[in-house]
Amino acid sequence: MAGFLLAPENIVFVSALLLMLLIGGVQALGLAGDADLDLDADADLLGWLGFGRLPLLALIALFLTCFAVIGLLGQQAAHDLLGAMLSPWIAVPAAGAAALPATGLAARLLAPLLPRDHSTAIPLDHLVGNRARIVTGRAIRGSPARARVEDHHGQAHYVMVEPDNDGQVLEEGETILLVRREEHLFRAISHGDHYLPRL
Repeated sequence: MAGFLLAPENIVFVSALLLMLLIGGVQALGLAGDADLDLDADADLLGWLGFGRLPLLALIALFLTCFAVIGLLGQQAAHDLLGAMLSPWIAVPAAGAAALPATGLAARLLAPLLPRDHSTAIPLDHLVGNRARIVTGRAIRGSPARARVEDHHGQAHYVMVEPDNDGQVLEEGETILLVRREEHLFRAISHGDHYLPRL
């Protein structure tokens, strides 16, 4: 087996496998981030090859694997049928051509299994209706205070609030309810617990 893998006719395919393992190792160690191309995945050729379905490094590793496996299997078949392996000048282009559709097919099969990018960012309007707590200042009309509110992901946001009603004052430490948003400012009403005794 070692003699077959180290044969001069197979050096390109074995090198492709080693490069694929190196890329996988670097990715596993976190030394390289996912490199993505900003390409239109609907473009006929690129979409067919799997661009846009997987991160670029994953696609390269997949191509190298398909190329190496197809090349080595082809050389083994040629050795068994013809008694000798094909010249690299024939085997490498043939394996490369066969690896392209194989990579596209493998990318389509693997894409649903891999985790997708997930963002917990939300529009600020989604904070309306949430409870918040004033952390800095005393809010009156025309003089906002800073409040801390958590979104449905549990992430904290710091927003500026003013009372929704004229004459109302929102004190520091008070729990409030955000009722509407006006550009960078939230209008709020007291939640009613500020004057309850602290336990």
